[in-house]
Amino acid sequence: MSEPKRLPKRSDVSEEMTWDLTPIFSDDAAFDTAFDQLSADLKQAENYKGTLKDGAGAFLSAIEFVLDIYQRMETLYVYAHLKNDQDTMNTVYQALYGRAGMLAAQAGEAVSWFEPEVLTLSDEQISAYFDDEPKLAVYRHFVTQMTDNRDHVLSSNEEALLAAAGEVLNASGNIFSVLNNADLKFPVVEGEKGEKIQLSHGVYGQLMESTDRQVRETAFKELYGVYEQFKNTFASTLSTNVKKHNFNAKARNYSSAREAALQVNHIPETVYDTLLSVVHKHLPLLHRYVALRKKLLKVDTLHMYDMYTPILGEAPIKYSYEEAKAKALEALQPLGADYLAIVDKAFSSRWIDVVENEGKRSGAYSSGSYDSAPYILLNWHDSLDQLYTLVHEMGHSVHSYLTRTNQPYVYGDYSIFLAEIASTTNENILTEHLLRTETDPKVRAYVLNHYLDGFKGTVFRQTQFAEFEHFIHTEDAKGTPLTSDYLSDYYGQLNADYYGPDVERDPEIALEWSRIPHFYYNYYVYQYATGFSAASALADKILTGDAAALDAYLTYLKSGSSDYPIDVIKKAGVDMTQADYIEEAMAVFEKRLNELEQLIEEL
Repeated sequence: MSEPKRLPKRSDVSEEMTWDLTPIFSDDAAFDTAFDQLSADLKQAENYKGTLKDGAGAFLSAIEFVLDIYQRMETLYVYAHLKNDQDTMNTVYQALYGRAGMLAAQAGEAVSWFEPEVLTLSDEQISAYFDDEPKLAVYRHFVTQMTDNRDHVLSSNEEALLAAAGEVLNASGNIFSVLNNADLKFPVVEGEKGEKIQLSHGVYGQLMESTDRQVRETAFKELYGVYEQFKNTFASTLSTNVKKHNFNAKARNYSSAREAALQVNHIPETVYDTLLSVVHKHLPLLHRYVALRKKLLKVDTLHMYDMYTPILGEAPIKYSYEEAKAKALEALQPLGADYLAIVDKAFSSRWIDVVENEGKRSGAYSSGSYDSAPYILLNWHDSLDQLYTLVHEMGHSVHSYLTRTNQPYVYGDYSIFLAEIASTTNENILTEHLLRTETDPKVRAYVLNHYLDGFKGTVFRQTQFAEFEHFIHTEDAKGTPLTSDYLSDYYGQLNADYYGPDVERDPEIALEWSRIPHFYYNYYVYQYATGFSAASALADKILTGDAAALDAYLTYLKSGSSDYPIDVIKKAGVDMTQADYIEEAMAVFEKRLNELEQLIEEL
């Protein structure tokens, strides 16, 4: 028997396939020096506390001190987490990462007085400061973001009371996490070759992609059989978490939990309502795609456990890393020479940690600090999916690079509401490039299906989640008990509405609400759907070759958090308070669905 292929140790990976972190700190000793200096400087925070009332100069000094602490802490933390992620078995970097986390907590505590103290100043006093000190001008939006929430900040005693209750108020989410991730015991099921497999969250996802329908059905029923046993407990944790959101919103003088959650990023509630309305209008497109899945799988009845298995078999094309780099540069040409120069810099300056090694963190991400390169972690294997992952993460990294090189530190980041737009725009541009250049019908069909599956999972599914999330908060606010039966009845009907008549109404799927951690995140998931929709519309505009559309898009990438998210993306040519961008995304989905249906007839 041949030995199984083993992952290389970190020390055995060739240097050119690893990221170069020496521009952050030349070595660990340099990290230690910066760490010790920041630790000492935190003690100076007390010198600034209570000084904001002492004039414009004191106000400026305090702002600059607080931002300097955050900037230096960010660099230390990023270095430590990147070092730890490249080999999580390395105890030296485990310890380094732990030290950075503790220092971050200490830094947060040292300057925690700043925002509450800003809010003790009147608008008139702050305005006078800006008039008196020209150097404050750059911080106007930074301060305005704080004062805009003045009506929802309580007295110092009330704020202290809410903070003290935080552990209790967060208990329901913590209980869900422990129960869902640690205490649930799933049964052993059979794999495709009759082997015994211990069911788990991760294994379940893999089994749902199995080409053996019996494997999928068994895994589906066995998993939800466990959730059925604990449905009342999960209903209790979810209900209590919803009550927490509604309580906090009421305590802070918001009209609803949704208003409170969206107000953090100054997002109008109409954005949420418009998403639900437009997606509902276009559900027949999802029904058509589901019907196509049923046809290709050649089944008399389509079940929810049939929704993730490949319908076109194994990918008919794959890319090595070198081929993927060339393809990425080729595909992203519509974004212009300046954009491509940054991509090329990422490849040539070792911003990317490419291959998997023992102990390396799984998955992929873009990370970095204001003062570092926007590094990318990959775990490369030759495939089409990895090419998509590369351009996705590159979208994040170029966004970060352009933001950091065009904005001061105070605006050198961007909100989650905007984050996925740049990465998904790249994916859409890659899809269009592949469709324009690949002539093999099987490759084209696979690319089309890749796009449609992504749209299904990100726009339709996340909007379904968002609709359920709003329903449960609204019902609780009305005093309706959120029992397991009540939640399951509504969720089961909602799932049937979204997926349409070609999918059997499996009773198990009505319990899906019980296992989704995002329902504890407080109006978070809608941002996946709005971001994907905006990206689809933006890519369509850029690909027309309109220079003004590209300039507007690049302006958005350079804006960081210098304005409210809804206004930043408006600079790119997308008004997310209107329905147009979602309608445009749906038009792209329909166009690609039409083409896939036609290709299937010809194959």
